[in-house]
Amino acid sequence: MFVAMNQFHVAKDREGDFERIWKERESYLRDVPGFVRFALLRSDSAGEYISHSVWRDRDAFLAWTQSKAFVKGHAQASLAGILEGPPQLRLFRAVIVEDAGRRTVDESEPERDRVMRLPGH
Repeated sequence: MFVAMNQFHVAKDREGDFERIWKERESYLRDVPGFVRFALLRSDSAGEYISHSVWRDRDAFLAWTQSKAFVKGHAQASLAGILEGPPQLRLFRAVIVEDAGRRTVDESEPERDRVMRLPGH
């Protein structure tokens, strides 16, 4: 499993606008190979949000960033004036995944100094 998260800091009193834009946009994720789940998370701290996407693996995530679905999804309503700055991207590979009744452990060694460049980041 591979997880990509963007942390957003929304300008004071613009949280409603931020959420409305996300609720009204088409994500184009449903039919992307390797896509598992998406969630937009609102923090208990005012103005802090995280977009959280789960992928089968890093390759599926990278393929999506090169796809037409990625371009279409990111060409929608602008967040200009709503954010206090650019989102902060964080990428993670799951070491342990535990669901009800099942636990999966990745036995591979940690990768060192891996840097990934994505469009717009």
